[in-house]
Formats: sequence, C-alpha cells, structure tokens
Amino acid sequence: MIRTWLSTGKEAPTHGDEAQINIWFENTDSCIWIDIDLSTFSQAKAEQLLKRFTCHPLAIVDVFRSRHPPKIELFEEQVFMLYRGIQSCLGELRFEHMQLAMLVGKNYLITLHQGQSQGIENLLTQNFHKYLQHPLSLASRIMHSASTLYLNQLLAFEDQLSELEEQLSDHGDDQLLSTITRQKTDILRLNRIFNYHLSLSKKLLNLEQEQSLNGIAIDQPVLQDLHERFERLHSLSSMYYEICGDLVDGYLSISSHKLNNTMRVLTLITAIFVPLSFLAGIYGMNFEVIPELHHPNGYFILIGVMFTIALTLIGLFKWKRWF
Repeated sequence: MIRTWLSTGKEAPTHGDEAQINIWFENTDSCIWIDIDLSTFSQAKAEQLLKRFTCHPLAIVDVFRSRHPPKIELFEEQVFMLYRGIQSCLGELRFEHMQLAMLVGKNYLITLHQGQSQGIENLLTQNFHKYLQHPLSLASRIMHSASTLYLNQLLAFEDQLSELEEQLSDHGDDQLLSTITRQKTDILRLNRIFNYHLSLSKKLLNLEQEQSLNGIAIDQPVLQDLHERFERLHSLSSMYYEICGDLVDGYLSISSHKLNNTMRVLTLITAIFVPLSFLAGIYGMNFEVIPELHHPNGYFILIGVMFTIALTLIGLFKWKRWF
C-alpha cells in the first residue's frame, strides 16, 4: 500500500495515492510525503520509485534489509535515516519492533516500513499538515510520535516497579525475583535501542554545520525537542535498569544472609553435639572390660560431664557472639 500527502503551500494538503507523485514531479515546488507499506507493496516497484527520486544505491540496499541498527547518513541531496519503530505494543515493556526507513529531500519525505507503523498512525491523528512544508521536521515528528509510546510504557512501569519493590521487601520469593529479572532484560533491550536513537538525534542536531544538505530546511527547535525526548527515554531506561539490578542484588543478599544465619545455627548445634556423641559412642561400645561401666555413679558422672561440656560450649559461643 502506498499513501501520499501533497502540499502546494497555497491550498490545504491533499491525501491520495501514487497519482499524486506524478503531480509532484510536474510541480517540484510543492512538497510531498510518500508512505509505503512494503508488506502490501511490491519491492521492485518501491526500488523503481526510489531510483526515480535519485536515492543513493547504498540507501536503497539498507531500506530492504530485514534488520539494521538505527542510523543516519548524509548523501548529496538526501538525508537517510533508519529508525526502530513500533508495529504493536505487547504490554508492559514489550514491543513488536519494525524498521522504519526515511529518505528526506528538499521538498519530499519517503517513509518505508513492513506492516503498520504505530508512530505514523498516531501522527496522522494529530495536526501534522503544518510540517509537510518541512520534510525533515515531519520525519522528526514521526520519530517523536513513536517515542511517545515508549515513554508511556516506561512511565507506567515506574508505578509497577514501586509495587514490586514493596512486595520484594515485605515477602519476596523466587517468582518475584523471576519477574524483576525478566523486566530487567526487557529494559536492557529497550536501552540499547534508545542508545541508537540518542546517537541519531545528536547527529540531527549537528546538521546545520553540514554543507551538503542542498537546501533541506532545518527546524532546530523541532530537532531539539526530539533530542530531549530521546535523552529522557535513555536516562529513564538506564535508571530503571539500575533499580531492577539493585532489587535483584538486594534480594539475593538478604537470601544469602538468611541462609548464613541458618547454617550458623546448624553449625553451632553440630559443634555442641559432636563431643557429646563422642562420649556416648565410647561408653556405648560392647566391650567386656570398660572400668567405668561398673562404677555405681558412672551414669550420673557421664551425664554431668556431658551437661558441663554443653553449657561450656554454649557460654563460649555466647561470649563470641556467634548467636
């Protein structure tokens, strides 16, 4: 599927299909946004269209790669960007991601993706027409729109993280530990994406210094707004990752401390009963001649010795503060 929005600057933008592309070529003073869903549009036709816009061969190759890290490249007449967009939100911190390719020219924007892009669909519900005259700003708003979905999920996770922290401190168990560990992994995955996006926005901010933009308009406040959003996403994900790590480490430390206390008590009990068991073992042997066995008070003497040994060891452990 291919969708187009054409703006002449004098009249309201018109929404249409491929027919508007020919209209734009007849009047290149107008601006056009071409959105291509590659899941329902022929790759061969998409390649022909990109060549018609004199897109660089390397950019065309990257557009159709199934996976590629987000990046930005400057060509003679275009800015080429790859963004990790969102196809659907699976709940909590899990997303079905998609690669969103954007080619920005002086008066056109081409977006290509596999499946429905939530960032684009959200932007279409807003007042995006004012950005059609500035393709680079429009591309920035698409990324900003997608980042809003990331931000909403992260902010929702903050409340959930507070609840998990209380539950873990009150009555933590292995199931809670497993939940936090899984969420820590999800945050780490998002943090890697945000790191790429932050690098992309930094390069966008420095575009004014480039001499090869061939008249591509730069709206610095829009780019600054996008950069601040990516900075916030990166800092939030980093902070939540550290908090999850601290919760896991804290739970493991408490569990280890409890285990050490249990082992210490068992060790002390063993230390007390070892000498007692030794004495009981000696006088429980079935030899004919054990002189003490015939002593009239032998039983009471042995019990007294064992009792004294036990009290002495308990006193020693108390003095050493071992329990």
